[in-house]
Amino acid sequence: YTNTTPNAAGCDNVATLNLTINNSTTSSESVIACDTYTWAANGQTYTTGGTYTNPTINAAGCPNVATLNLTINNSTTSTESATACDTYTWPANGTVYTASGVYTNTTTNAAGCPNVATLNLTINSSTTSSETVTTCDTYTWPANGTAYTASGVYTNTTTNAAGCDNVATL
Repeated sequence: YTNTTPNAAGCDNVATLNLTINNSTTSSESVIACDTYTWAANGQTYTTGGTYTNPTINAAGCPNVATLNLTINNSTTSTESATACDTYTWPANGTVYTASGVYTNTTTNAAGCPNVATLNLTINSSTTSSETVTTCDTYTWPANGTAYTASGVYTNTTTNAAGCDNVATL
């Protein structure tokens, strides 16, 4: 730009302005994350949703304002305890377990985040016993108090101390 005015001697005085206008900049991003989000613009980790800004200076030396529109969805957990005889089928995953232990099943919840179900499982065992008896005419089996007069294989099912089947065979 130039500006011409008369100087004190009545001659032209030409003033020249070399002007560069640098612009401020802005940016905006929307993010949906599970539990936490670390924003690369400032290295901060957020655990709650909201609108966050990070003012900096751009390459032209002017203000740059980055805006983060953040939605935080939460993971979920659940814990259950079960006691079973011999085997247990966990409804959460359909797996059949035959040993006591702590088991986990990870799925995705309605918010699209991990859902971790934990099973504290106790497996108790059934028991069996067998005895062979030879006798004359009749035998009263102490396991059930029944008197038998014919040879054969007989069973008596009761509950053992663990609450599972105890099958005695005569």
